[in-house]
Amino acid sequence: MATPLQGYDADEGESHSHAYLFPILLRILAEHPVGRIFELGCGNGTTAAMLQARGYSIIGVDPSVSGIEIAHREFPQCRLESGSSDEDLRARFGTFETVVSLEVAEHVYSPKLYAKAIFDLLEPGGIAIVSTPYHSYLKNLALAVSGRMESHFTALWEGGHIKFWSRKTLRTLFDDAGMDEIAFYRVGRVPVLAKSMVSVFRKREAPQTGA
Repeated sequence: MATPLQGYDADEGESHSHAYLFPILLRILAEHPVGRIFELGCGNGTTAAMLQARGYSIIGVDPSVSGIEIAHREFPQCRLESGSSDEDLRARFGTFETVVSLEVAEHVYSPKLYAKAIFDLLEPGGIAIVSTPYHSYLKNLALAVSGRMESHFTALWEGGHIKFWSRKTLRTLFDDAGMDEIAFYRVGRVPVLAKSMVSVFRKREAPQTGA
């Protein structure tokens, strides 16, 4: 199943990650034609509300019942509904110029279904902005040397991370789904120890047919 684990970003208020994700998200959106936005994994609605307040048109879904309940209570002006990459979101909502999915990829059971859902939601040439905790050999080595490996990869976190992505594996996932990486950022802390990475993918244009 591709559904993110229940409880993802279900608490009220902003996540600690928003402090370093929101600035780069807004920068990316300012640098590209955006149009309508679809948020896959909207959690409690904080990101959608922030974007809508800045004039963006956005629809979001999340499988967390508690998260959507909070979103409806706190941000009734936003269109945020229950849903996940397990279902045909394109048939339900249509296609979009932009898909945003922040700190979700590490929670999904089936990355292939997740990437396919994003591909299907995008119009040809549309962009996906995807963030996930950053992992690399050097960062993992630093965690091991500092004695923090056990707590970082703990199995005791309810609703915790079940996938650990590098830039290479994330790029391969979306390349296989039909998208090209057009930008990459590391955010939070210094780059080599970044908390998260943000990749921007563009859906490949439909192939040209002969006359």
